Amino acid sequence: MAPTTANKVADYILCYSHSEGDYISNLKIQKLVYYAQAWFLALHDEPLFEDHIQAWVHGPVQPKLFRRFEKYGWKPILEEPKCPKFKDERIKPHLDEIMNVFGDCTAHHLSRLTHQEDPWRLTRRGLGPDQPSESIISHEAMRDYYKRLAAQ
Repeated sequence: MAPTTANKVADYILCYSHSEGDYISNLKIQKLVYYAQAWFLALHDEPLFEDHIQAWVHGPVQPKLFRRFEKYGWKPILEEPKCPKFKDERIKPHLDEIMNVFGDCTAHHLSRLTHQEDPWRLTRRGLGPDQPSESIISHEAMRDYYKRLAAQ
């Protein structure tokens, strides 16, 4: 059982962003949730959450989260999140680090980054640039790729 859920990770990211006076879009939160999962897998050899991430046209997406924030379109997510508390002591520092590294990046920059990285690229292999896909980016692909990056 993973230590948290994609929804709680998204809530934390929203709380963090709102506390910094920043409002983020669905596109950006998707990429931040993806990086939170990928780097947790690389650093701890286990998923942060069980929810699967798919290789969509604009980068990695967790479908349930996408539907949750879909009404905002490309605009900032304005809902006031419930700031979660985590039982696992590794989660908050991990998410803080994700926000320190990626939080200032634009949604489009994060999307371009994921398009250059193997987990998304290889999951979409053979698909056209605008071709929809529900292919799941495997935990193993994320773990192995980001573990290699961490070792550099």
